[in-house]
Amino acid sequence: MLKLLRYLKPFTWPILAVLVLLFMQALADLYLPTLMSDIVDIGIVQGDTQFILRVGLVMLSYAALSALCLVTASYLSARIAMGFGRNLRSLVFSRVSGYSLQEFNRLGTASLITRTTNDITQVQQVVVMILRMMVTAPIMCVGGLIMAVSKDAHLTLIFVLVLPLLAGMIWFITRRSVPLFRAMQVKLDKLNLVLREELTGIRVIRAFNRLEHETARFNQANSDLTNTAIKVNKLMASLMPLMMLVMNLATVAIVWFGGLRVDLGEMQVGDMMAFLQYAMQIMFSLVMISMMLIMIPRAEASAVRINEVLDLVPEIKDADRVKEAQGERGLVEFKNVTFSYPGAEQPVLSNISFTAAPGEVTAIIGGTGVGKSTLINLIPRFYDIDSGSILVDGVDVRQLSQASLRAKIGYVPQKAVLFTGTIADNIRFGKENATLEEIKQAAVIAQADEFISKLPEGYDTVLAQGGTNISGGQKQRLAIARALVRQPKIYLFDDTFSALDYQTDAKLRAALKKATASATVILVAQRVSTIMDADRIIVLDKGKITGMGKHRELLATCQVYREIVASQLSEEEIA
Repeated sequence: MLKLLRYLKPFTWPILAVLVLLFMQALADLYLPTLMSDIVDIGIVQGDTQFILRVGLVMLSYAALSALCLVTASYLSARIAMGFGRNLRSLVFSRVSGYSLQEFNRLGTASLITRTTNDITQVQQVVVMILRMMVTAPIMCVGGLIMAVSKDAHLTLIFVLVLPLLAGMIWFITRRSVPLFRAMQVKLDKLNLVLREELTGIRVIRAFNRLEHETARFNQANSDLTNTAIKVNKLMASLMPLMMLVMNLATVAIVWFGGLRVDLGEMQVGDMMAFLQYAMQIMFSLVMISMMLIMIPRAEASAVRINEVLDLVPEIKDADRVKEAQGERGLVEFKNVTFSYPGAEQPVLSNISFTAAPGEVTAIIGGTGVGKSTLINLIPRFYDIDSGSILVDGVDVRQLSQASLRAKIGYVPQKAVLFTGTIADNIRFGKENATLEEIKQAAVIAQADEFISKLPEGYDTVLAQGGTNISGGQKQRLAIARALVRQPKIYLFDDTFSALDYQTDAKLRAALKKATASATVILVAQRVSTIMDADRIIVLDKGKITGMGKHRELLATCQVYREIVASQLSEEEIA
């Protein structure tokens, strides 16, 4: 928690203003019981109406000053906390944006969403609480004790029993609640994960009639979180009644023993009333401290999770001395590249070497799970390789800045990812300043203009989250248009054409051939018909290259390729 408080530095002056205002408010509140005591002991006892009015006006002035200071401090505290939360969310978001896919896999998307929203909100609420009470509570407690002693030192012996009892209750309940609050955040992650999977996979769930199974899964996660929350809230709920019981017993004791001292003439009525007020201030200051201690354990658990995000150093980062590529051609070279995922027993790719030159189409084919998509993902440096080197225009990708490397690349993922907004906005995602003419041209090449023009609002049609209001093939074509509008030097197509029918596939490949004539094209495909005309076909099997060449060459030399072709094409088509 303390590590996060350093991000309050931009709010130093408002925080100082809050501290001064709360200090003034506490002093004003501490002085009010003394003024009331004077009114009783002097004004009422002696019948001095002028004194009562004069001191009453002073009391009103101090009360107004206290209220003004409190309102202003509360306003500033809220602004500070909201600004702190805003900055912290931006910092977490920017840090997460720099993560490699390995860090995403380690923390999990659902957990990162919870940390960026719920966890920061918990810390934000505690900051408001601390700013409002961290000055007021100690001053009211210590100041109240001093003023109570000044009124009657003997009567303050009641606090010797009451204060340790209150402190002990606060410590006991807080100690029991901290582990439960930590468990709650983990269980909230689990609930978010289940809910996210259910919402994104609703079509599959309905198709397989698994609604009851998913409902039971959600209810289990929900009940788990609810039971923990009930358990911890029972503990917290017991604190306030216990404290009020002790405070009320303390009040009875003060009135009882105070009345005896007044009867003996050792204490005046006004002083006893003031003492009672100070006792209430002391005990309510402990209530404020207990409220902070209720909030802090959960915020501490959240702060640990936020710090875990902020302290996690991305494994993929720019080199200390970034190099510039030798030209802007888009030449891609793999030299003895080996890569394995963290914790894997065997490498996914082993000793991969090939060159993809501008003006050429390099196709990658192989069975499921042989590392085709992984190979594609290594070029934009989504992962770092174990050994070997990947060169773009003669420079190792690890020596290039990530921004400059990815600026050369037009990437179309296996699963088309679209964003909420218009179709034009989604295509413009590839090039921020793309004109409408450029957007339409990219859509025409991607065979998307045909279905876009039939929509009532055309390019201004708003897509739902994830593009769920259009078909899979349409989403794929928009993703291709997004890459085309960028006009990069390197195109990476990761099994992009699998969602297209054969006719659209053929038209698209013919159009792409012209549009990407001067660029380097690397594509992963499942269909042999998609890659037959490629300048270079790389056949992967068990993470290794088992064949490389043109279609006819591989039919004669590569057994794996022949098996793939035989499984898809008839003998007439092969011939």
